[in-house]
Order: sequence, then structure tokens, then C-alpha cells
Amino acid sequence: MSGLPVLTSDRLTLRQVRVSDAEALFEILSDDALMTWWAFGPHRSVEETRSMLEPVAGEDASWRSWAITRTGEDVALGWVNAHQRRANVSEIGYILARPAWGQGIAREAVGMVLDQLFLTEGQRRVFADTDPDNRFSIGLLQKLGFQLEGHLRAEWETHIGVRDTLLFGLLRDEWLAVRQADRAAAPSA
Repeated sequence: MSGLPVLTSDRLTLRQVRVSDAEALFEILSDDALMTWWAFGPHRSVEETRSMLEPVAGEDASWRSWAITRTGEDVALGWVNAHQRRANVSEIGYILARPAWGQGIAREAVGMVLDQLFLTEGQRRVFADTDPDNRFSIGLLQKLGFQLEGHLRAEWETHIGVRDTLLFGLLRDEWLAVRQADRAAAPSA
């Protein structure tokens, strides 16, 4: 298996996406509403999902793909992907099963990958792009401290037509400030 590090917290474990995650991830990738903002349309078969996972589950994958699981369980709830675009700059992407929404799981999982990229690997910048109408993704990025940096018109040809994209960026020092504010706001044990 890949040298992708396993990332853990009290409630989540992020590990390399595997082809065997196809059944669990098909539930996400076949959700018409959830897939609205993706470049490709909803999957129609587990085989389609399996074929998509084969290249990202390999050691030579250009995107590093962490499956999000609950600690002690091994069922993929979604993933966080990272792709190094140039020295010390990565792009991230993520998806989470609808039943796991509203529990802070996406924020925690993406935060764990940001810690890996900024604190462990020493990257200086991480960016994401999202559809201007994807309010949930925009909200997550803003909660994580990402700043809107650009609006690219007619950037993507998708299954719902030609779409604009918003670019959000986060610098290492900004992430450190978010982490510090989160720690200060956390209730004392």
C-alpha cells in the first residue's frame, strides 16, 4: 500500500482510499444532489466508482486521497484529497456522505489534512476551488480560514453545463492563527 500517512484524532481516522471502499463511496457518488457541484455526474454503478478509485488508490497517484472513517470503524464516510501543484503549494478537495453532515466531521478531517500539509510537510499555501453556488463548501472553507482569492468565469465544463469557479487560498500562518483561535475557544477539560 501507499506511503500515505494515517492521520488520527479521537473520533476520526484518515487512511489511504482503497478500491475496496467502492461500495461505501458509491453511496456518496451516486447521490444526485450531492454530486451537483462536481465536474462529473452521479455514478450509476459500483463498478464506475471502483474504476474511479483504482488510480487514486495506487502508490503512483498524483492526488493523495485519505478516506474519512470513524475511529474504530473502517467504513469510508468520504475523503479529503491533496495534490501538490508546485513546490510547497497544494490543492485540496473533499466530499462527505450526507448522513455525516452537521457533526463537524468535514471540518475536522480537512483540518487534519491541513495540519499534515502545513505542519508536517512545511507547505506554504493550500488552495481549493468550488462552484459559486456550492454554499456548503464555501462555508467550510471560510470556517477553516480560507480567503476568497478569485472568481474564474466559465472555468469548468461539467455535467450541469459550463460553470464559474471560486478560488480560495490559505497560507500557513493563517492556518496557525485558526488553530490557535480554535484552541482558545475550546472548553477547558
